[in-house]
Amino acid sequence: MRKIIILIALLDTAFLKIYCQQAYPDIVFETTMGKMVIRLYSETPMHSDNFTKLVKEGYYNNQLFHRVIKSFMIQAGDPSSKNAAPGQMLGSGGPDYTIPAEFVPAYYHKRGALAAARQGDHVNPQKESSGSQFYIVHGRTFSEAELSAMVQKNMHITFTPEQKKIYTTVGGSPHLDYAYTVFGELIEGFDVLDNIASVQVDKNNRPLTDIRIIKAYVK
Repeated sequence: MRKIIILIALLDTAFLKIYCQQAYPDIVFETTMGKMVIRLYSETPMHSDNFTKLVKEGYYNNQLFHRVIKSFMIQAGDPSSKNAAPGQMLGSGGPDYTIPAEFVPAYYHKRGALAAARQGDHVNPQKESSGSQFYIVHGRTFSEAELSAMVQKNMHITFTPEQKKIYTTVGGSPHLDYAYTVFGELIEGFDVLDNIASVQVDKNNRPLTDIRIIKAYVK
């Protein structure tokens, strides 16, 4: 009987280790402004699988952060940015597929959130994501009054206590919640995010000095 109990305990421990294992490897972006590390969510498997696949294929290597808006987000993922001429309009490139939306209530647009870019609702009512373009939220902090006003104007569903705490202290871009799929978050390199978000940009929000992803790889 004692042997059976020990065996069950060992099986339980093994199962717990497997269950607690991280589903996806962390992703590292080595950029011309420093290193950032991203953690992907297992609850958004279509997005996380696709992103990991593209990283392993070297898809993001040498791409630019082609759209940067301080207090909002930094965006990349357009393959045509690799050899783009200065001032060239970017943001329409990518693979010939989209990814169905994967909205998870627990994941929202806090500072450092990784989310998928997409075409607008008028041509994309299902809110399907771009096959490659993504953004990392820079954001800003909001007052409770501002959050309440967003709810009153039907710009957001009622904020949870956790969301209120995050958006009033850490910050983010709450107006994007449940409209764009959040599938990961920044775990290292917030200073790099701040530095990229603070660069000078042109009228199309492209940095005047190219900010390049030198290499993206699994950690």
